Amino acid sequence: MRVHFHGAAGEVTGSMHLVEAAGKRVLLDCGMSQGSREMEAANADPFPFDVASIDALVISHAHIDHIGRVPLLVKRGFRGPIFAQRATADLMPIMLMDSASLAESEAERFNRRRAHGEAEMQPLYTREDVADAMAQVRALPYDKRETILGGVDAAFRDAGHILGSSIVELWADGRKLVFSGDLGPKGTPILRDPTPIREADLVLMESTYGDRNHKERAETIAELGQILDDAWRDGGNVLIPAFAVGRSQELLYWFARHWDEWKLSRWTIFIDSPMAGKVVEVYGRHHELFDEDARRVWAERPNPFKLPNLRVTADVEESMAINRIERGAIVIAGSGMASGGRILHHLRYNLGRRGAHVVFVGYQGVGTLGRRLVDGARWVRIHGKDYRVNAAVHTVGGLSAHADQRGLLDWFGHFEPKPRLALVHGEDKAREALAGEIGERDGIEVVLARPGMALQA
Repeated sequence: MRVHFHGAAGEVTGSMHLVEAAGKRVLLDCGMSQGSREMEAANADPFPFDVASIDALVISHAHIDHIGRVPLLVKRGFRGPIFAQRATADLMPIMLMDSASLAESEAERFNRRRAHGEAEMQPLYTREDVADAMAQVRALPYDKRETILGGVDAAFRDAGHILGSSIVELWADGRKLVFSGDLGPKGTPILRDPTPIREADLVLMESTYGDRNHKERAETIAELGQILDDAWRDGGNVLIPAFAVGRSQELLYWFARHWDEWKLSRWTIFIDSPMAGKVVEVYGRHHELFDEDARRVWAERPNPFKLPNLRVTADVEESMAINRIERGAIVIAGSGMASGGRILHHLRYNLGRRGAHVVFVGYQGVGTLGRRLVDGARWVRIHGKDYRVNAAVHTVGGLSAHADQRGLLDWFGHFEPKPRLALVHGEDKAREALAGEIGERDGIEVVLARPGMALQA
């Protein structure tokens, strides 16, 4: 069993690892790189392997940095099965159709304005390409070992990151590989805790927050309530860039749980994303994956997905109308790193207002607008125009969907004896810190995966 690293190896997006075993080639994830213009342009580059030679694709979860190039893989000749956990299989068409629609719209805008003689832009893939890819998806449950190819078995375990997120176990050639996917922190609302795994020959583990620990959740929730109170006092709106899957649903959960305490009835809450509205419906169909606390909140409080002042805006006109509101609106919109999507329009209208508050609840990648705002930029460029930042900017780290250093150390600590370990899905500063902690505690050498590197299990 041999693993070749092709993405999310030294960065936190573009997850893609190729496993060769039992005479077969299995691709783990096929994600899109996100961040700078150069990173995003590289998504159209040729794949670093023969696409037609891939026998199967296994998906860890439905975030775009793990599935965003799947339609392109199929478009360029991949004909094998795509294995995903059942909830992930339900989320994938929603995420990928949105991605295709954005790519088509961007190409259309560019071509309408392109200079004479300038080449036409082609979308990375179309909605038809997404439909073709989804025809190859095979949905599997959690906790069942299945033969996916001759000589290769796989199982999905709950990773606690988003609905359907999976730790992938692969068996072949008498060896076992474990790919963590993205691991969630313990105690995340709605979701169950990541499943501990005890045996492996090689582990590929994410390391997004390998160099830091999150605030305690109780402290984080108190901070969020205080921000809402301050924003009401300041007479502004609250903007929350959040991915459609994961943070948006958790925020609604906390709003329901603290409905009276935070006086949320005085606000109008907007989920400004037709995609997020569809995702909420998928969550509603998969209550069997919820933890016990979430089931209690659904039974005892306002339904988080049906709050009386919740508005899910589907069309562009409804979204534009939000920008006429100068105070009293909580706007949750994508993208989570403010690198595109409807949140950019709301930032344009609100960043200059001293009463406005912008709340980041997840990781902000290098090169993104979100990272610049978190780092304290006083001016930012959106859609070719510069905007002064007068709004208050907050980072509420305890709502991250990723395990922190303590959580990663705890999850890896269950393996006995300790397997070989390669760290993926993390910037070098985070990976080096985590590798140092694990090396000191467990006495093993930790590999920092790089694009093009290969590792034997």
